[in-house]
Amino acid sequence: MIAGLLAVGATETQAASGLFALCIATGLACILLPLVTRMPVSFAWSTPGAALLVAAAATTQQFAAAIGAFIVCGVLIVLAGLWPALGRAITSIPKPIASAMLAGILFPICVAPVFAAVEQPAIAIPMVLVWLLLARLAPRWAVPAAMLVAVVGIALIAGPAVLESEAVRPQLEFVAPVFDPFVIVSLGVPLFIVTMAGQNVPGFAVMSTFGYRLAPRPVLVTSGAATVAAAFAGGHAINLAAITAAIMASPESNPDPKRRWVATLTSGVVYLLLGAGAGLAAAVVQASPPIIITAVAGLALLGALVTAVTGALEDPAQRITAIGTFLVTASGVAVAGIGSAFWGLVVGGVLMLWLRRPTPKTTATGAPPAQVPPTANGDGARPVDAETA
Repeated sequence: MIAGLLAVGATETQAASGLFALCIATGLACILLPLVTRMPVSFAWSTPGAALLVAAAATTQQFAAAIGAFIVCGVLIVLAGLWPALGRAITSIPKPIASAMLAGILFPICVAPVFAAVEQPAIAIPMVLVWLLLARLAPRWAVPAAMLVAVVGIALIAGPAVLESEAVRPQLEFVAPVFDPFVIVSLGVPLFIVTMAGQNVPGFAVMSTFGYRLAPRPVLVTSGAATVAAAFAGGHAINLAAITAAIMASPESNPDPKRRWVATLTSGVVYLLLGAGAGLAAAVVQASPPIIITAVAGLALLGALVTAVTGALEDPAQRITAIGTFLVTASGVAVAGIGSAFWGLVVGGVLMLWLRRPTPKTTATGAPPAQVPPTANGDGARPVDAETA
């Protein structure tokens, strides 16, 4: 997340402020809604949104313009809650296109470990080897261990400079937004779409899996309002959690479904405590060679890339559409100042419409013309059943 904020022009202290603001906003949302609903409604910052920021480095280096895009994203999330038709329109984006766009965003990040192994082998190779070892023996600890190896390597390179950084002490730094139409279209709108399609929609599905029927309006209005509030201090997007929701809404948190909301409220308190470490995290990232932090993010997002690619290609009829969307998004091209994530959606939509197979013509009664079934003797008299075949 810090790497993403730095990529769109944030200073070290502004990136620390953004992480701090997201911790506060997420923590308060995780405390408020469970108290009101008595359900384990959990929130998190947008992980695919952070990946989008890393990939959007060429979109803008003016952080105030990025702040304006974050605010627009939050307003759109609120509108999706207040205006059901907008929410349905976003959630009805075909899965192959949405998944392929996310895969295109993640791909350049997930190949970063390869480049890091060449550019910074002393840190990157041990980091990748530790990740690979634990991915086999203890998958849950693979990414944290890789991050620890990276931090040790950075500390050996940077030394005490990390602790001397101005960003170590957590503080909120407010930034006056600039509403640049090009940045809004190339960053704000894709951020809204990946947050809705990549986090909010799966979040509702996870909650439903465990028997919790959430009303979309309070969830989206709360997360959208939290996004707007956090944006002024550098935060990018808050959304309904999906992965952590699967923990807190499950029997792992409490055998009694009516008591699982306590786990979410507890996580909110811990988010507030973790915010105190935002400055130190930003200082470590700032002291690191940029490729190392991107490489760690790439290792963490490999699972998300696999899920996105699988979702994009699972329908054979839509694979050309998905690949076209993926290639345009992954290319990183900017046309008329608008980034590749938006153009990937456009190209995907055009390909889907162009390659759509025509529906069968209907008869006067409105039904498709009757098809003569295959028969044993070819004269249409007797359909072939399984045994005959």
